[in-house]
Amino acid sequence: MKMAVQWVRSLLFIVQMYLAMAVMGIVFLPFALFSAKAARAASKVFCAWVRWSAAWMVGLRTEIRGTPPVGAVMIAAKHQSFLDIILIFGAVPAGKFIMKRELLWTPVLGQYALRMGCIPVDRGKRGAAIKKMVGDVARGAQHPGQLIIYPQGTRVAPGVEAPYKIGTGAIYAALGQDCVPVATNVGVFWPRHSILRKPGLAVVEFLPVIESGLRRAEFMARMERDVERASDALMQEAGFPQ
Repeated sequence: MKMAVQWVRSLLFIVQMYLAMAVMGIVFLPFALFSAKAARAASKVFCAWVRWSAAWMVGLRTEIRGTPPVGAVMIAAKHQSFLDIILIFGAVPAGKFIMKRELLWTPVLGQYALRMGCIPVDRGKRGAAIKKMVGDVARGAQHPGQLIIYPQGTRVAPGVEAPYKIGTGAIYAALGQDCVPVATNVGVFWPRHSILRKPGLAVVEFLPVIESGLRRAEFMARMERDVERASDALMQEAGFPQ
């Protein structure tokens, strides 16, 4: 019975979340089309709404740990669900994502992403795709902010192993910026392929900075080690079996 109630609460939460996204997106669109500041402000209002509504509707509280960066840096984050996107973006002043080019054609969302300086990239053969991505990111650096990238390339469920893609190292080398690794346990409470949202404390943790200028292999090894160790610790804290 308790699980059935939580499932219903989760469904209602999801419905209202996407309804709020649509309403806020349309209401703020006339301002967001002409102002990156307005686009970010509207997106941050939505992030705050999701955190607030998740707490009372499904008992899912959220917490930001560590020090979110404010300057021009690359953020390399563990990606487990939509919730870590919301928490990271809401915590930094000018976040921008690398995103699939086809998302540009998504109504409203595509316009917001472009206005905030998100960088659309094409998928293709590995070598060509990486080269094109690095070029796109370098051109996007003219818009100051925090470039948020997911080194594993997709959402990865807790306990599942997935390789860290070399494109992150290529971007790190091309930008010449410090990197802030980010760990999370949100997938324990907000599963990738499920309506159920579990009560508890979902955490995103900003880890110590990895300075610019490291060799690519050294950077990749350190980033993966830092993110995985911290994420494992957060998931263990949340009761996920190791």
